[in-house]
Amino acid sequence: MAVLPELEAFLELAEFGRLTGKSRAMHEQTPQQARIDFEASSTFLDVPLDNIACEDFTIAARDGHSLAARLYRNGQAVDGLQPVMLYFHGGGYVVGSLDSHDALCRRLAAQGGFALLTVDYRLAPEWRFPTPVQDACDAGNWLVREGAARGLDASRVALAGDSVGATLATVLSLMAVREPEELALKPKAQLLVYPVTDATTYRASHREFAEGYLLETPTLDWFYAHYGRTPADLADWRCSPLLAEDLSGMAPALVYLAGHDPLHDEGLAYAERLRAAGNDVTLLEQSGMTHDFLRMAGLLSEVEGIHVEVAGWVRSRF
Repeated sequence: MAVLPELEAFLELAEFGRLTGKSRAMHEQTPQQARIDFEASSTFLDVPLDNIACEDFTIAARDGHSLAARLYRNGQAVDGLQPVMLYFHGGGYVVGSLDSHDALCRRLAAQGGFALLTVDYRLAPEWRFPTPVQDACDAGNWLVREGAARGLDASRVALAGDSVGATLATVLSLMAVREPEELALKPKAQLLVYPVTDATTYRASHREFAEGYLLETPTLDWFYAHYGRTPADLADWRCSPLLAEDLSGMAPALVYLAGHDPLHDEGLAYAERLRAAGNDVTLLEQSGMTHDFLRMAGLLSEVEGIHVEVAGWVRSRF
């Protein structure tokens, strides 16, 4: 299927910006410049809902660093503790923030049935692997220790994210089974939207959609060069969960892929391995969309329905 017409027009506009020198590919920038551009581009994709309750606070990481966190609720009355989606933003471990994904988090929380907690894990190259994994783990353990004080039910948690945020979600889902001494959280579900699952290998989709489809293969290489300290880091299952020896016993997973995405094939391979290991897996795909479609509700009318779909699936797992 071809790219959706509205999305194709957006891609052409982005390409025109490059040709005229008004913009540059992310991998041609410094991390600092790329972060500024990524934040600015978020405003073109969607507008935040203003009827969602939002609370900012901090969570202490294991080394004492304060991680910014944001809790969203739709304002509906709740009896007792509320189930929660613990959401990790994408951005290749180099860009992205609470603000870049604020509109998305508000839209997911607006669906009701759960609160949404998101945490600003530290970014590379200032903080390389495994710091983001440890920050995500610390957020999960905070939820177990202190979530009830904020009305959150740590026994009903869905781990979720997009791109490398989805990687963090699935790594935590693995840790919950394989390393319970590290992560006390026991998730009910994992929502994985176009995840990075293998940072060591080029697949057909990396070549077919290498350029011109928003996320580019050279940008992935740029991300990994900033994130990994050595090639061995990229082969670690905490960076490339597809390479984990045993994927059995994990929480039910919804794996959602984009048809025109360099990450498509590794996401598909991960879903297939999860299923082969005996896990409950729902695999969905938007064949006419690119990477980052989940944040495009202001650009593509179809995305609101996707938000309803994934939120409904999460609710069904609580």
